[in-house]
Amino acid sequence: MKAALLLVLTVWLNVQYGGCAFSSSCSLPPSKWCSSLDSAIQCGVLKQCLLSNFTRSHQTVEVGLYYESLCPGCRLFLTQMLLPTWVLLEEIMSVTLVPYGNAQEKNVEGKYVFECQHGEQECLGNMIETCLLNMTDASAAYEIIHCMESANDVISAAKSCVDLFSPELKWESIDSCVNGDKGNQLMHQNALKTQALNPPHKYVPWITVNGAHTDDLQDKASTSLFSLVCSMYKGPKPAACGGSQRGFRSYSNNE
Repeated sequence: MKAALLLVLTVWLNVQYGGCAFSSSCSLPPSKWCSSLDSAIQCGVLKQCLLSNFTRSHQTVEVGLYYESLCPGCRLFLTQMLLPTWVLLEEIMSVTLVPYGNAQEKNVEGKYVFECQHGEQECLGNMIETCLLNMTDASAAYEIIHCMESANDVISAAKSCVDLFSPELKWESIDSCVNGDKGNQLMHQNALKTQALNPPHKYVPWITVNGAHTDDLQDKASTSLFSLVCSMYKGPKPAACGGSQRGFRSYSNNE
């Protein structure tokens, strides 16, 4: 029933508008055009948003990254492969980031104490990114984390990255999470998630695809995550994967 309704709406919109009918009254960035029915209508992209939502109804490819904030290999994969691929394939791909990696935890008088492979600064970076993932939406968190991990100094860049990509998020609230019980419990959850991996992780970055890890998946994700996600997605292929184009045309008013 839902698919039939979508088909009827799509056909009707194609007849009414044809091609791309972007409205000059649209004041939203492209990332927000499909955020609501009103915004899609205002920006003249209702047909494209309906089709995008139909694609999302199929099972997305879930990519998990278990990593450390100061691990060189993790930083390269996250900034040059994972998040750029997610930007291109967001409609068919979901990302889970778990900053913990090869850290160790111990319970000291009811509070968890963490030791990280690259020292205290890495523990701080892990905690900042964990709090960000909990305190803002995924898109904003990924932008901030990409900004941090791309910088020469991950920790020093954190505040300026937050100010740039999520200015409404006050640094004081992040600092409170990092140094308080909330952050401590969130990092403990990361420890539990990492310890529950099957097979157990042996190194970082440790990549899972749809919850599974094999040497073959790790190698393919590290070589070309884009190709892997496109090949594993079972629904209609998006244009980025070589599927059919969906209304990427803007006709002249003279025609």
